[in-house]
This record gives sequence, C-alpha cells and structure tokens, in this order.
Amino acid sequence: MGRWGEILALTRVRTLIFVREPEAMFWVFVFPLVLAAVLGFAFRESGPKPSAVAVEGAGSEELAERLAGDELLEVEQVSDRVRAELGLRNGRFDALVSAGEPPRVLLDPTRPEADVARLRVERRLLLASGTSTDGLVSVSEVKAKGSRYVDFLFPGLIGMNLMGTGMWSIGFAVADLRRRKVLKRLLVTPMRRSSLLLSFLLSRLVWLLAELVVLTAFGAFALGVPFRGNVLAYVAVAFAGATVFAGLGLLATARAKTIEGASGMLNVVMMPMWLASGVFFSYERFPEAIHPLLRLLPLTALNDALRAVMIDGAALTSLGGSLAVVVAWGVVSFVVALKIFRWR
Repeated sequence: MGRWGEILALTRVRTLIFVREPEAMFWVFVFPLVLAAVLGFAFRESGPKPSAVAVEGAGSEELAERLAGDELLEVEQVSDRVRAELGLRNGRFDALVSAGEPPRVLLDPTRPEADVARLRVERRLLLASGTSTDGLVSVSEVKAKGSRYVDFLFPGLIGMNLMGTGMWSIGFAVADLRRRKVLKRLLVTPMRRSSLLLSFLLSRLVWLLAELVVLTAFGAFALGVPFRGNVLAYVAVAFAGATVFAGLGLLATARAKTIEGASGMLNVVMMPMWLASGVFFSYERFPEAIHPLLRLLPLTALNDALRAVMIDGAALTSLGGSLAVVVAWGVVSFVVALKIFRWR
C-alpha cells in the first residue's frame, strides 16, 4: 500500500469511528447550535436592562414615588440600611439612594452598572422636578446588520467551535488509543507515524464543511447575521483554523498517558484563548500593551479573519497577517507533535 493509500485507509477508519460515537456528533453539531441559539437570541433584540435601585431613609416613600414609573429603574424601598448595603455589595442593587436634599447615591465605582444607575436616577429626578431633557442630545439606535453585538458574537462562536471540536475530538482520540494500548500495537506495523497523525487531521476535515454549512446557515437565517464575503475565502479560513487546532490537539496530547492528563493539557491550552481571544467581547478591552501578544494567539487571528470575511466582506488577500499567524501555529504544532509523539 502506498503512502496516500495508507493515509486514506486510516482516515476512513477514524471517520467511521467518529460516526459511531453519538457524543462526538453532539459536540460537533448539536452543542454549537444550542450555544449559538441561546446567545444569539439573547443578544439579538435585547433592550437595556433596568437598574436595580434601593431607596432608604426618612422620606424614602416620596423619593421612591418620584423614581417610580421609569422603565429603566427597578425601585425597591428598604427600611434596613444594613440589608441595603449588603444588597449593594453582592450585586442585588446597582445603587443605594438615601432620601434627603439632595438625595445621596451610594455606589461601587468599579461596577459599570453602578454609574449607569446613577445617571438614570439623576435623569428621573430631573424629569420629576418638571425640567425636560428633550433637545439636549439626539439619540439614534444601532440596528443595521453587521453593527450589532450578535454580528460580532457569531463568528467568534464559530471560531470557538472550530477550536473546541478540533482539539477535543483529536486530543481525546489520541489519549484513548494510548490508554487502551492500541498505539503500542500500531508501533509494530509498517505504518508511518506521520500517516497516523495526518489521518486524525483529515478525519476532522471530513466533517468540517457540513459543520460550517449548518452553523453559518443558522446564523444567517435564524439570527440575521450577514454574510458579505466570498464563500471560498470563508471556507479557506475555516479550514486553516480547523487544521491549526487539530495540530494543537495532537501536540497537547502527544505524551498524555491518561484521559485526565489529556483533559488537563487541553484545558491549559484553550482556557487563555476562551478568555482573551475576542469570542464574547473584543480583546481590545485588555490593556493596550498586551494587544500584540493577544493577536499572536491562534484563536484571536482566526476570529479576526472570520469576522473580516463574514461581516466586512474582506478578500483573502487582505488577511495576510491573521492567516500568517494561523499557518505558523499549524506548521509548528504538527512538526513538534511529530517529533515528541509517544506511542506507549
């Protein structure tokens, strides 16, 4: 059997094993759809969340009446100052307003919700005094597709799914084969080590196109996320991302002897990217000094490329920096995994 025949035979085996594992199918197709649906619908048309405000002190009844009626304020009159401060500390209340002339607002300046609550209280008191705020500013709402939070979120969810399914499915498969001593038996066959590792990658890519079609169609038709880019460019970016995370999955579990050890290594690799690669919020919220380091993370580069293609309609040629990071991680991962891979 030639080299490619060997790789195709191994890939076929890995693909059939994947099909016969309902858990794997769930994590590739069902879980990302559920996650996209929950987060997408939660943030698609959500309005501003009302600020929870506690009112206390002598004259609190009158103050509570002045603040009531504003749909952006949830007012609760409390008689126990200690209980009110406890609610402020544990996040039940965004601000504590004490009756007086003028009313005093107690808040935690480290919480953004607190400052929003203060502004809403001031606005309501201003309106209650008979002074209109009309004409002070002109307000317009962001409703255009491509500018909403869900449009930012969805490509990040696709990138996160490519990372999770790539690393977990391959990493766990390798660790399980090693635990059951199957790799040890393969060691005595004429099979090349690189052929086995490539078969894991190719079996992952077999399902990638179907995965992309299902997730992207759901985002476009159910959530209204725009798709403005070239389909081939989008598929190429996704394939590059799937490849790099397959390589990282192999590298992370190249020497893991147990499922628990593989799980620990995979979590160590993925956790920083879950938090810092711009899946749920922009990595630009972190200090500017570390932005260059965050852009070197493979999931950051992949998310930037996916958003550029989907939302902005960017051409593949304009994604040189992001794709270079992804390709570099993929090449280094496979080369190092091939060198340190342990059969026993």
